Amino acid sequence: MKLTLSSSPHQRVRRDTSQVMRLVILAMIPGIMAQVIIFGFGVLIQATIAVITAVITEAAILQIRGRSAKFALNDFSAVLTALLLAVSIPPLLPWWMTILGTFFAIAVVKQLYGGLGFNLFNPAMAGYVMLLISFPAAMTLWLPPQSLASIQPDFVNVLTIIMTGFTESGHSMDQLRMAADGITMATPLDSVKTALSQNYTYPEALDEAIFTNNLNASAGAGWAWVSLAYLVGGLFLVKINVINWHIPTAMLAAAALLSAVFYIADSDSFASPIFHLLNGSLLFGAFFIATDPVTASTTDKGRLVFGAFIGMWVIVIRTFGGYPDAVAFAVIVMNMAVPLIDYYTRPRTYGHTAKRARKP
Repeated sequence: MKLTLSSSPHQRVRRDTSQVMRLVILAMIPGIMAQVIIFGFGVLIQATIAVITAVITEAAILQIRGRSAKFALNDFSAVLTALLLAVSIPPLLPWWMTILGTFFAIAVVKQLYGGLGFNLFNPAMAGYVMLLISFPAAMTLWLPPQSLASIQPDFVNVLTIIMTGFTESGHSMDQLRMAADGITMATPLDSVKTALSQNYTYPEALDEAIFTNNLNASAGAGWAWVSLAYLVGGLFLVKINVINWHIPTAMLAAAALLSAVFYIADSDSFASPIFHLLNGSLLFGAFFIATDPVTASTTDKGRLVFGAFIGMWVIVIRTFGGYPDAVAFAVIVMNMAVPLIDYYTRPRTYGHTAKRARKP
């Protein structure tokens, strides 16, 4: 039996689960290609490891539950979960961490709750948060863009370091993270957050190689192009009615508005809205993570509330919390609030009025 998903209760073109998942995977291709061009082949290797782990895990659990394992091959939900996790983690994360995170996402977050349609949390983001909390150092080891890297490993060397921790020539992860000027590079979000914590101003924090001569003064080298590539894929999904426009619009608008308030109040201490939009996974999360039809709100008003609060949480955590990106945490926090949001935003049946409390 196939599940049928649609992005709106009034959507006339209804697609089964497999069709929806394949279309979302198709929309991810521009972003994945941008990541490969900018950060190397690691994302493809991580995606392969994650997809194999996800399919095997889902098939095994379905078999244990007495259901046909072929379902895992025909339903692309496990594949999509694996890809969402793979593009969110550092390209050179050790292979066993990728397997652990994918297994947790499928076996615990998804199947333990009963499978697709019953999980409370977004599986990919729950797997990401588990890895981030368990292995914080490894989960922050992103490579510099290849245009700034001192060493640009080929496919074989990338595979070797993922499997062993060293390239064929003996280079370690720390050496690969060096920029051409010999300075270990951090992600744009990490770089600015660290600078602000050391009492540098925001304009001073942007005076780094990763920000200079880029698409925008606030855009980290390479990261903006990845974000824009996922934006293209996300708009494609909205265009073909696979996802609803309410969540990404509300999420991005709320994030931009709140960050603008902070920035206008003190432009030396807070990052600009452009910085938040173009760096990290905000655009990716708005179209590919928060719009998960299982764990997101199901009403139009609810989607607006759900998306807006995710956007607000992202800026609050990025600004005042200990994690620079925060999209995964914001999504999981709001996943818990979905039943309450849906309860207060569901439309009333025609002819019925809201129930009032009886007077004693």
